[in-house]
Amino acid sequence: MDQHLLVFVTVVENGNFSRAAEKLHMTQPAVSQYIQLLERSYGVKLLDRSNKYVRLNKAGEIVYYHAKEILGLYSKMQDLIDDLSNRASGQLSIGASYTFGEYVLPHFVARLHDQYPLIKPSITIGNTKEIAELVLRNQLDVGIIEGDFKNTQLTIDAFTEDRMFVVASSHHRLVQQDSEAEISELEKERWIVREIGSGTREATEKVFHSMSIDPKDIMEFGSTQLIKESVESGLGITLLSHLAIRKELSMGLLKIVQVKGTPFKREFSIVLRTSFKTKALEVFINLLKEERT
Repeated sequence: MDQHLLVFVTVVENGNFSRAAEKLHMTQPAVSQYIQLLERSYGVKLLDRSNKYVRLNKAGEIVYYHAKEILGLYSKMQDLIDDLSNRASGQLSIGASYTFGEYVLPHFVARLHDQYPLIKPSITIGNTKEIAELVLRNQLDVGIIEGDFKNTQLTIDAFTEDRMFVVASSHHRLVQQDSEAEISELEKERWIVREIGSGTREATEKVFHSMSIDPKDIMEFGSTQLIKESVESGLGITLLSHLAIRKELSMGLLKIVQVKGTPFKREFSIVLRTSFKTKALEVFINLLKEERT
């Protein structure tokens, strides 16, 4: 592995030389020397320094972006070589979009640990676009995303179906009525939605299109939990996966709004950058495909 790049990335991510030296089990002068040699090799300064911090400049941003990708490839290469010992072991970096990552993935990680204790997973949660980008840059071994995402540089394999419902507070007028909610009623409601780039936001936009509605009152939140709390308080209605609302439904905090054509359906997909899989990655993917949500 390129030690100069590793030291550089560690300095950037820790914010100063002393913390990076501690993490790398090196002396601070040694860390400084690595950075100086790296800057000399490129013929340009990469970091803006002060007594309290270091920050990337424009050249540093370029090197950091590509260094992360290069180090990810080094790690993947090492894992593949280690697999020649025929054991499922080593680091496994997993990314997942919010719905799957927060409400389903912990169950799979627990099973993975029970069956393959030598595998050391690390988890990153983000929206669908963010997770796909990290896989593309080799910063994640595998991603799990929502919806109809496409990228010709990635292998995207749908493995299970998700069901989505319009939900509201248990006291909302739309859940008190016996009949299905009319399209005109839904259009007049305040909708609380996820941010652009989220698989749940994409699904919500598709539902709006399929029902031919254009709500004028929309609030955009970047957290599913925040949306649930807001809907529970009566702020508006939303569209969420059944995976995210099981607890609230069982407790009567949220209720499903009866809407023609529900539940709306979408897919969860496994995202990979390369066809080469470590044994750790293979067993994790097998676990995902063995069990349906």
